[in-house]
Amino acid sequence: MLNDQTVIARQLGRPPRGKFDVSVRCPWGYPAVIRVAPLLRDGDSVEPFPTLFWLTCPILIEQLSRLEERGLIDQLESELARDPQLRHLYEEDHRRYTQEREALLSDDDRQTLSRLGWLDALRSRGIAGIADRTKVKCLHAQYAFHLARGGLIGRWLEERFRFSWCSPTEIRCARFTSP
Repeated sequence: MLNDQTVIARQLGRPPRGKFDVSVRCPWGYPAVIRVAPLLRDGDSVEPFPTLFWLTCPILIEQLSRLEERGLIDQLESELARDPQLRHLYEEDHRRYTQEREALLSDDDRQTLSRLGWLDALRSRGIAGIADRTKVKCLHAQYAFHLARGGLIGRWLEERFRFSWCSPTEIRCARFTSP
């Protein structure tokens, strides 16, 4: 079997950016969600990376893309606008997400981000780096967070839609194990 780095690069169609670890695996053992370091370093170049959890499973990505194309984000935002309890739970998800992202920063990372003027922005941005926490950005990032830590939007999606992993007879990522 190929290493996770190679499988993820094939899943995404490009190498993953920055340091990461696999947070969730599919039933067949392949990476499904990665947790990415909040500061990307490439030699002397650094940049903040607010998307902590990244969905890599191609079949889940396709299913969520179809829902986004159908305008589901607008529906979610309407429900959040109407229901104060949902807004409260959604804000709690953002808080947990930003706390975990903050905890991954080293003192050197914090100093670098502060020097570059990005630390406050990274601390204030929610899931997938969203600034307006009444909005929903990227179902893929929301679902990745849910699979890794549990979250309102992911639960909402699961209650309304039947997501599926690959079948045992057609495991898509198994194709990635061939050279």
